[in-house]
Amino acid sequence: MSSNRRKAFLVSAAVMGGAMLMTACQDGDAATDTGAAQSSSSATPVGDAATPSGSSAAGSGRSTDKNSDATGKGTEDAAGSGADTGNGKREPVGQSCGANDISWSTRSETQAGGYILVMAKAKPGITCYLPAALPTVAFGSDGTQAGPAEQATGKQIKLSGSTTAYAGVNPKTTNGNGGKELDFIIVGVGDDDPNPVSLSVGTITVEDPIVTNWHTAPADAVPFS
Repeated sequence: MSSNRRKAFLVSAAVMGGAMLMTACQDGDAATDTGAAQSSSSATPVGDAATPSGSSAAGSGRSTDKNSDATGKGTEDAAGSGADTGNGKREPVGQSCGANDISWSTRSETQAGGYILVMAKAKPGITCYLPAALPTVAFGSDGTQAGPAEQATGKQIKLSGSTTAYAGVNPKTTNGNGGKELDFIIVGVGDDDPNPVSLSVGTITVEDPIVTNWHTAPADAVPFS
């Protein structure tokens, strides 16, 4: 996304701070065959009629194809077949989190000269994945955006139940008295999040802000400049 597009997105986000909540949790289809007599002429597959014979039966986790692999397990789980992380491993590909899937909170910390700890938990009943990408954090009506506090990309994080993800925001990385005073930040799950949220953080001075990746431990989310 170009810087102009990001800025336009974030400026509009400040105006639409109270965007309508929407649940992004997909209802799973459950299908079971509870007593149909076996027929020598034909058999109707469980689930969608268009499902290939080698796909996994709903809820079973095992392939219906006699030619499945030696383990007898299907190739996909509830989170999807996985995506290459670039280090030879694969991570689950499930429903990506949007800002409106998350319960947000912030806390002021004193380490590293002072920063804002952003905390994200999935709303009740929702399971989603924070992508292995920098969170989008911006300030004020002009959409001043925080740059990366870390050189490497973080890991994908599964949010469900009590699991919390943390990101640290340093609003001012410069010396001197420059900057602008603001009392909220705008947070989105990536630049294309359609429902970024506005979070109150108290009065802060903003100049050349930075933000960490998402982490599962708050101690890892300290934004050293």
